[in-house]
Amino acid sequence: MPVNDPTQQEAAPAIVPVLPGRPAAARPVVQSPGAEPGDEGGTPCPWCGTGNRPDRHFCRRCAMSMEGRPEDPPKLAWWRRLPGFGPRRNPWAGERPRLRSDWSRVVSWVVTAAVLAAVITLAVNGGSVAQTVSDHFSKRVLIPPDTSKITASNSYAQHGPQLAFDEHNNTWWGPGFTGDDAGRWIQAGFNQPVDLLDVVISPGESTNASDLDSSALPQNLEADVTTADGKVQTTTLTLDPNVGPQTRPLRFSSVVSVRFVIRSAFNASPTKQVAIAEIEFFGPSRGSGS
Repeated sequence: MPVNDPTQQEAAPAIVPVLPGRPAAARPVVQSPGAEPGDEGGTPCPWCGTGNRPDRHFCRRCAMSMEGRPEDPPKLAWWRRLPGFGPRRNPWAGERPRLRSDWSRVVSWVVTAAVLAAVITLAVNGGSVAQTVSDHFSKRVLIPPDTSKITASNSYAQHGPQLAFDEHNNTWWGPGFTGDDAGRWIQAGFNQPVDLLDVVISPGESTNASDLDSSALPQNLEADVTTADGKVQTTTLTLDPNVGPQTRPLRFSSVVSVRFVIRSAFNASPTKQVAIAEIEFFGPSRGSGS
C-alpha cells in the first residue's frame, strides 16, 4: 500500500484551554404600573399627576396621599424657633429613637437658664464688669491721706495715729489700752475723693518677725468707708497671725475717709496692746485723685 510522505502529513490542531463561559444576566424589564379601569381621565395625583380612580386614597404610581400636598406650616413663635424648643422630627421607619431620661431634660433646662442669667447679668452690669477687669489689670499707685485728717479714738503716748501713715514700718500706732482693744479705731481722710483698690496693713510694732510678739496683732478690722455722697459702706478685713504686710481688697470709688475699727486681736493679754505699724492705700494710676 502506498504510504504518504511523513513530511506531507498535516499537523494535528493543538487543543487550547479556554475559560468556561459566564452566562449573561437577563436585563430586568421595568414595568410601569398597569392601568386599571377608571384610571383614564380619573383624578390626577397631586404629586406626580398620574390618573387614579376616585375611590383611591393613595396614588397607584407614587403611593403618595391623594388628599393633596400639605400647606405651608404656620410660622412658629420666636421661642419655638430656638434650638431644642422646636417641633421634633418623626423618626423614619426602622430608625430607633434615642432613649432620653427625665434628668437629661432637667439638666438642659438648668444649663439654658444659667446661660440666659449670665447674658442678662452681663448686659445689665456690663459697665461694672468692664471696670472690675480694668481695675484688676491697672497699675497701683500709693495714695497717701491728708495728715490733718488722721485721727484715732485713743493713742498711746508718743505713738499717735499719724505714725500709721508715715510710710515707715518701724513706727507704730497703739490705742494705749491692753487686751484685744475691741471698738478702738483709727481713721484717715483725703483732700479730695479718691478711688481705692487695695489696702496694705502691717500689723505689729514693725515688720521684723522678732517684734511681732511684742504686742497684740489685729485680727478682724471693720473698715467703714465714707464716700463723697455721704454714704458709709462697711467691709470686714481679716488678717493672718505672725505675718508681715498683708494686702486686702478695698475697692470703692469717690472715697473721702476710711475708719478701721478693731473687732478682735491675736495674742491679746493684760500686758499687751494692739499695734499697727503701717496702713497704705493704693488706687488705679489713672485719675486716682492723689
